[in-house]
Amino acid sequence: MTRSDRAQLRRALRAKRRSLTPAEQSAAAKALFKLLAQQPLFRRSQHIAFYLANDGEIDPDLLLKHAQRLGKTCYLPVLRRWPRQHMAFQALQPGQRWVKNRYGIAEPQPLRRRQPPAWRLSLIFLPLVGFDSQGNRLGMGGGFYDRALSYKARRHSWSGPKLVGLAHRCQQVEKLTAASWDIGLDAIVTDRQFMPIRVD
Repeated sequence: MTRSDRAQLRRALRAKRRSLTPAEQSAAAKALFKLLAQQPLFRRSQHIAFYLANDGEIDPDLLLKHAQRLGKTCYLPVLRRWPRQHMAFQALQPGQRWVKNRYGIAEPQPLRRRQPPAWRLSLIFLPLVGFDSQGNRLGMGGGFYDRALSYKARRHSWSGPKLVGLAHRCQQVEKLTAASWDIGLDAIVTDRQFMPIRVD
């Protein structure tokens, strides 16, 4: 799949998820919560990175609030000012202050002391643009997650964090070709199913 093909598919899949009605989005978020809240992978994880849904992404906010009630430490992506194509995961805190990043998406006000190395997390939920049944994924094209997790490609002995892609069922395609820089997923979860790829 060429870069142009990936860009065209990305546009089509983003349009598809944005076309979901508010009622469909709400139902998908509730279904996602029910699928994940009882998963052993979620229950045993204590340091979990989420994301704030944007651009029609399936919304994990119900699960984030549930994790906070359970006393888990929850994190959100924060874009680095420099290098500009890098991001970190920042722990949320009581009375959290928020800012808009350069894409207009809310994120915690950056505090380096609350941004541990990614390998210290137990579980990271990633938003997907597209995916196939083999666990290949298509993201937004910025490469932020791939760069933040690039150490996993160099060190296969790292046990954590587990990487779980989240998407609406309508974002599944027949086949995607993984790019050389793609970091593989351990599972994919939609509003309809939990798809283990390599979760132990």
